[in-house]
Amino acid sequence: MAGKLYLCATPIGNLEDITLRVLRVLKEVDLIAAEDTRNSIKLLNHFEIKTPLTSYHEYNKIEKAYSLVEKMRDGQNVALITDAGTPAISDPGEDLVRICYEEGIEVTSLPGAAACVTALTLSGLPARRFSFEAFLPREKKERAAILEELRDDTRTLIVYEAPHHLISTLKDLKSVLGERRISVCRELTKKHETVFRTTFSEAVSYYEQTGVRGECVIVIEGRDRADLIRKERESWEDLTVEEHMAYYTDGGMDRKEAMKQVARDRGVGKRDIYQQLCQRN
Repeated sequence: MAGKLYLCATPIGNLEDITLRVLRVLKEVDLIAAEDTRNSIKLLNHFEIKTPLTSYHEYNKIEKAYSLVEKMRDGQNVALITDAGTPAISDPGEDLVRICYEEGIEVTSLPGAAACVTALTLSGLPARRFSFEAFLPREKKERAAILEELRDDTRTLIVYEAPHHLISTLKDLKSVLGERRISVCRELTKKHETVFRTTFSEAVSYYEQTGVRGECVIVIEGRDRADLIRKERESWEDLTVEEHMAYYTDGGMDRKEAMKQVARDRGVGKRDIYQQLCQRN
């Protein structure tokens, strides 16, 4: 029988956060694939895990994925771990998972620590709906495009950032999203864990004076839904009712449905739109 891929969540700081199930599986599998073997060997030594270790990272992720698949086809079970947290989240493990499914290899995930969820629950911001962006692209054009997509998102937004890029990222976020409430979470689960509930402007001012240490997760309040609706209505009101109708009918919508949509856009009843159209005809 073919082996299986186990996605094993590891601590993001505090070693006590590893689960009993992960410890058992890491001892029982035939091979552990790790993003950075030098980092992971410290974890394995701490828990006296002697399972053979191999590297799986961004620069060998496709070639090594097929090599691991062959081992699983031969009956070996493989555990995948990342430097910290849950594999495949902002991590090359997503490619290994995809290739395993394409090649008919069974995959299972062992839940545990994840910096994005930990930060969200600590942030004090709405947690029912959220969007996870991980690290924003460094390339300027792609970064600008992603930020523009996020401008009107009403969900709470989660972004990862390294300490040496934090201030510039906060400035970029503010320039596109506008002033927002945020929580900057640092050194999660570690001795010096901090949650700084603030705004973009205040955070920039603070970190320019104090400097930044430790990996950061920025949790950002979503766009206010009422404000977004108001702005949308204001933009529609720049059009005449006839122009607004034409926007939909020119796109193939029948006149009756267009009238309903125009009424929704403007926050009025369909009868109001009908009467305005009749008066102008």
